[in-house]
Amino acid sequence: MESVNRKVVLAYSGGLDTSCILVWLIEQGYDVIAYLANVGQDEDFDAAREKATKLGAKKVFIEDLRETLVEEYLWPAVQANAIYEDRYLLGTAIARPCIAKRQVEIAMAEGAEYVSHGATGKGNDQVRFELTYYTLYPGVKVVAPWKMPEFFERLPGRPELFEYAKERNIPLPVTADKPWSIDANLIHVSYEGGVLENTDTQGPDDIWLMTTSPKDSPNEPDELCIEFKRGVPVRVTNNKDSTDVTTPLDIFTYLNTIGSRHGVGRIDIVENRRIGMKCRALYETPGGEILRHAHLDIENFTLDKELRKIKSYLSERFGEMIYDGLWYSPKCEFTRKSIDQSQEYVERSVMLSIFKGHVYVMSRKSNVTVYNQDLVSFEKGGNYDPVDAAGYIKVASLRLAEYSRMKKSTKQEQ
Repeated sequence: MESVNRKVVLAYSGGLDTSCILVWLIEQGYDVIAYLANVGQDEDFDAAREKATKLGAKKVFIEDLRETLVEEYLWPAVQANAIYEDRYLLGTAIARPCIAKRQVEIAMAEGAEYVSHGATGKGNDQVRFELTYYTLYPGVKVVAPWKMPEFFERLPGRPELFEYAKERNIPLPVTADKPWSIDANLIHVSYEGGVLENTDTQGPDDIWLMTTSPKDSPNEPDELCIEFKRGVPVRVTNNKDSTDVTTPLDIFTYLNTIGSRHGVGRIDIVENRRIGMKCRALYETPGGEILRHAHLDIENFTLDKELRKIKSYLSERFGEMIYDGLWYSPKCEFTRKSIDQSQEYVERSVMLSIFKGHVYVMSRKSNVTVYNQDLVSFEKGGNYDPVDAAGYIKVASLRLAEYSRMKKSTKQEQ
């Protein structure tokens, strides 16, 4: 490639791919600004800064986005009960628009016409990053090495990347013994690739970084009271030791601690990627799994039945939008606002038991609910006349009777 002498902001993790990409971009004539987002991963950020500088980065930005990730991205997902294909709690997908937004802000501030990432040409992240880039920084040029023949024909896989790194003295945290790809943040840890691509092989027992195996977890549960306001957790209290947390980041971090201790949130799935192929992935999302159970319960307790139906439809679409990288699209913005409005009365508390890989709802309470104990009670009449039910059932049965009549007449004609 001809030398371009242009600034490029690289979304840098310090792992195998982006370390090699940083050096490769410099070899192509780019002035590289390394950008590392702190979204809660276990990382020595001082060492990452030093490494990027030694590899040749002109500048290194390390941005603490943890509070932003929780308050502006994760909480809307909690309000929505956002999930993809019934199982995946979207830990990577939720973080990508947060990371990419700050990346383009740095690029614009630094006068960089280019941005770059280490996502492959087969995965979802390329879509999530690049849709955010083009939406928030119109006219930006994207350098995506894994979609450039001059890069992937030379470095088609991990063996070649390891050799490239060895030749250029690039220190790496990943070894050939454990070649799977790991993405970690405050929300979850995900594992793909390597031995995991063989779908009939069980994932290695030692692969899990975030959670204790349920069989090795404590023999006594933790009992948590989670309080909500507008569908967002505002307080968590542990009845076992009286721990009490009230700030967004502390709440989610603490739920991760409790969930990890009890082995909550592990899944092994085959999912449909955005670009049309299936992939196998392992995820562990302890805090997210706890919040999903709690929010579903308090929401069902407080929402009107028909409103909940509409909101559930929007929630499913919202999960797909997050997965597909459409956080900044008009339809996603509309959906978030609609879901937030539905949460006006989703408040008060849920009691949970966290034990041996499971989350058990024990009770809930709210002053703002359509649940009416006097009305539903078998012991009281309430403002309800059972005689009315007879007419209701007769009317409701009309269409069923007509359907049955149609089927009988059709059979007789045959």
